[in-house]
Amino acid sequence: MSADRPGHDRKETPSGSGGGLRTAPAGRTVVVRVPATTANLGPGFDSLGLALSLYDEVTVRVLPEPGLVVSVSGVGAGEVPEDETNLVVRAVRHGFAAAGVEQPGLELRATNAIPHGRGLGSSAAAIVAGLMAARGLLDGVTELSASTMLAVATEMEGHPDNVAPALFGGLTIAWMTPDGPAYKRLLVHRGVSPVVFVPTSTLSTKLARSLQPASVPHADAAFNVSRSALLVAALIQSPELLLAATEDRLHQSYRASAMPETDGLIRMLREHELAAVVSGAGPSLLVLGSDPAQRLRAADLVARHAHTSWTPLMLAVDLGGATVVPHPAPGANVPLVVPVSK
Repeated sequence: MSADRPGHDRKETPSGSGGGLRTAPAGRTVVVRVPATTANLGPGFDSLGLALSLYDEVTVRVLPEPGLVVSVSGVGAGEVPEDETNLVVRAVRHGFAAAGVEQPGLELRATNAIPHGRGLGSSAAAIVAGLMAARGLLDGVTELSASTMLAVATEMEGHPDNVAPALFGGLTIAWMTPDGPAYKRLLVHRGVSPVVFVPTSTLSTKLARSLQPASVPHADAAFNVSRSALLVAALIQSPELLLAATEDRLHQSYRASAMPETDGLIRMLREHELAAVVSGAGPSLLVLGSDPAQRLRAADLVARHAHTSWTPLMLAVDLGGATVVPHPAPGANVPLVVPVSK
């Protein structure tokens, strides 16, 4: 895919003569699937993200009248709001607003698998799911571009490191420009074998970020620059360098007090020459194995050393990012799966 400086094209013109339709047609339904993500990957703070093969699925239908019906099953059922404050609903509304069309009534059914508050991009997935749903519902009405979705998602999330891989898949490098967020998507070496260890406890991203100092020593900043560059090379070409490439002095040590068992397990795993890091803001931990055998060894070590229960998730790198499956009227001829345009 190309490198990629999306514009901040927040208002887009509906297609068709005379301005076209002003909202999605009643009855139109889409099913959206969005991957979990892990950000930072050690030294790549607020820049690097990786899409993983664990998915939330959302079905959205346009109602014939104004209103909202929301149901949530799976992770977060009974806890996630089922009204206009629902993050997926808010993202759908932002998508329609960015496209300059009227807000229709919506029925939304969410089936969640991504753990909440564990550093696996659950909020980014919700935001991307809503924007992708808006895009699918507006197909043939107006275009909601990939660049607009990245800009809106970044504005809602606060930073692009999780929303970029959720949208586009694979390994992404994301950064901010005067014109908005930009990204580059890269293919990961086939030997890279991620495993995420998910604890029963949660940690808010806001709390984790509050532990960051306003400035860091120059030597630590230089250290992370070198390791971030090395990490990109390790992930796309040389997985044998992952242990050295995932060293960090910028954020993990400052957050350790909020997740002491995560910190202890990471230190233990790294002593056994496994590339262990905090997944996103934590408290989950990520091991980037250079082959499948390494993640099995990591799972055995965590099982033997952990003081509490940790769930290992043996995942693949998701290559496609978020997708939309349209459900049109019977007999209509449409593509089966529509990924985000890269």
